[in-house]
Amino acid sequence: MSILDSSIVNVAISTMMHVFNTTEGQIQWVVTVYMLALGVVIPFSGWAGDKFGYKKLYLFALAMFTFGSILCTFSWSVNTLIISRIIQALGGGLLMPAMMTMVKKIVPEGSFGTAMGIVGVALLIAPALGPTIGGYLVEYVGWKWIFTINIPIGIIGFLLAFFFLPKFETIKVEKLDIGGAVTVAVMLFSLLLALSKGGDWGWTSGSVIICFAISLVTLILFLFFELKFKNPLLDLKVFRYRNFTFANITTVITTVGLFSGIFFIPLFLQNIKGLGALDTGLIMLPGALASGLLMPIVGKLYDRTGPKPLAIFGIISLALTTFLLHDIEVDTSNRTIMYWMILRGISMSFAAVSAQAASLDSVNKLEVGSATAISNIISRVSGSFGIAILTTILTSRTKHHAQVIGAQLMASGADVTKQALQIQAMSFVKGLDDIFMTASILTLVGLLPALFLKKERKTENEEIKQPDVA
Repeated sequence: MSILDSSIVNVAISTMMHVFNTTEGQIQWVVTVYMLALGVVIPFSGWAGDKFGYKKLYLFALAMFTFGSILCTFSWSVNTLIISRIIQALGGGLLMPAMMTMVKKIVPEGSFGTAMGIVGVALLIAPALGPTIGGYLVEYVGWKWIFTINIPIGIIGFLLAFFFLPKFETIKVEKLDIGGAVTVAVMLFSLLLALSKGGDWGWTSGSVIICFAISLVTLILFLFFELKFKNPLLDLKVFRYRNFTFANITTVITTVGLFSGIFFIPLFLQNIKGLGALDTGLIMLPGALASGLLMPIVGKLYDRTGPKPLAIFGIISLALTTFLLHDIEVDTSNRTIMYWMILRGISMSFAAVSAQAASLDSVNKLEVGSATAISNIISRVSGSFGIAILTTILTSRTKHHAQVIGAQLMASGADVTKQALQIQAMSFVKGLDDIFMTASILTLVGLLPALFLKKERKTENEEIKQPDVA
């Protein structure tokens, strides 16, 4: 539900703008603050889980997420809704790293891939379900139900977690690394803000440049604190694990390919095809279901083969299916798009499971809190960066194609003003073709770090001794 809430709200933006009688710029903060708060809170998950126990952390996070959803349901103005979304995200941001850490601690050696395959069902299906469920609720029930739906599920989840999750040992940790905490929070906030608002404010605007400058300075300070402090907030020594390092590099690169379809195909369906949010979600749904159904199978294959063959196959097939989208046209049928998204869903399951599992499988269980937090940060920043870069390319190429098409029509003697909407649609689609080509090429670059992944198994003795060696 916490992942779902990253995308479900988008379909209700227009409705909420009219309900609260506000501007589009202000209502967009309902989406932006959730993403910002989600990113900022993630680094604290490892320290809090080690100190208080991961079951307690998970229960606290789930309770806060549910409480935030209640506040969203009863919000009476756009400002109260924004504040409620921050509270919701502070809980939601802790849920994913806490869950992944518990999975690592619970699952026996040799079965982690299978476990991550099950986890991956939520990771990939939730973003696709957002527009479908959100579109239905907004159209047939009421916009507040995009938040209300979290309440019963949150309560049931809390009770199940309370009674059935095992207790996790606490680890003696020193006081909170204040320097690292402040610098990483400021760094992530300013970076994610710049990436999310760069297109609206302008990439060369003073606000965006200041945000990037602040993120760079605080990143340098953060690295200084973490390498100097005896008990850092995020233990950067986890990068000594080869699989962790190369799996996260693979994630950074392939995320561009992943988000190119998830983010831009719905834009095409709504802006060019004129479909509503619900119909758009239904077209995207089969691909997500195909990916979800295959995830557990890919996880079992991971336990047998290790990450490298799965990652290589997943990256190549993801690049090829992204390239297929390069042929999209104004009159491309919905059935064809659905078929392409199913093929992408299959390739995404291989690419996602292999990278996610490999990044944590070789990490010592005592260090998994930091490793999970770092992986989640990298994934979130990569997603925002990928969307920002591709959106910038789309805007630039759309303008270029509009000028070319307009010049060609003028040369043929056609009345350009009467065909303005057609020119806009054609140039937008050609811009999409360009970003899918770009995303396909970038995805193939992910093969380089994937080649360095290896299958490794640790004995329990190695599990205990390794931290002392470090």
